[in-house]
Amino acid sequence: MPDASTSTIRWNHVLGRVFIYAMLGAFALYYLIPLFVMVVTSLKSLDEIRSGNLLALPMQPTFEAWGVAWNSACTGVQCEGLKGYFYNSMIMVIPAMLISTLLGAMNGYVLTKWKFRGSNVVFGMLLVGCFIPFQVILLPMAKVLGMIGLAGSLPGLIVVHVIYGLAFTTLFFRNYYLTIPDELINAARIDGASFWVTFFKIILPLSAPIIVVSTIWQFTQIWNDFLFGVIYSSGDQQPITVALNNLVNTSTGVKRYNVDMAAAIIAALPTLFVYVVAGKYFVRGLTAGSVKG
Repeated sequence: MPDASTSTIRWNHVLGRVFIYAMLGAFALYYLIPLFVMVVTSLKSLDEIRSGNLLALPMQPTFEAWGVAWNSACTGVQCEGLKGYFYNSMIMVIPAMLISTLLGAMNGYVLTKWKFRGSNVVFGMLLVGCFIPFQVILLPMAKVLGMIGLAGSLPGLIVVHVIYGLAFTTLFFRNYYLTIPDELINAARIDGASFWVTFFKIILPLSAPIIVVSTIWQFTQIWNDFLFGVIYSSGDQQPITVALNNLVNTSTGVKRYNVDMAAAIIAALPTLFVYVVAGKYFVRGLTAGSVKG
């Protein structure tokens, strides 16, 4: 039979776990309330929004506001909805994410397995790029984009995000590749494998966890960016974050809160989907590269 002290310890352990889960549940509820308000408001008519409670469920749910936000909401002088800007963001995010991830993998590979004189200095300079505020590079980057003829365009935004994300992706891959034994690379050299053969056939197949981290990081950072989008794009070349800001701040006609909420959810859906589907792999990838570095 267990003695009294053992029973007390077990009871205290159960109470502690109940308290922890209760606190976690309360915090989760607190952070989910804004999302709940956005969803239920987007499903209400304007009359119900004006006369009802903010937290009340819609009496007659309707997706009309979603259709308006996607197809015909005004984002300034044009009333064509968010669909074109959503496609703009996809066209911008995918190549910028892939290019910056591939270049970061190459940089990390060179800085760990093919070190050269001054490689640590180069890595230090790249590391500084992680801490440079966006505002510092606005004017120099605008001048460069103007010189190469990419100002106010989606290709220009892709270039900006590739350059600014390169410091982060290099850091991710460099720390991860430190955990790969040098003997593996040396064996490939002895067998006659070249720089590129070693990279594509040995290093990249081992890089799946950190590739997931880099792609999730870059996708969310690029998709949610507003500052670069509003500075370096114009007209129908703007990403969805800029279009959402224009939609919410459009002052013509009646203020349609249900359309604003639906538009905000549409703009956030891709990043929510990425984190829900691949969030656990993000954490695994980060911890996989945390042994050394």
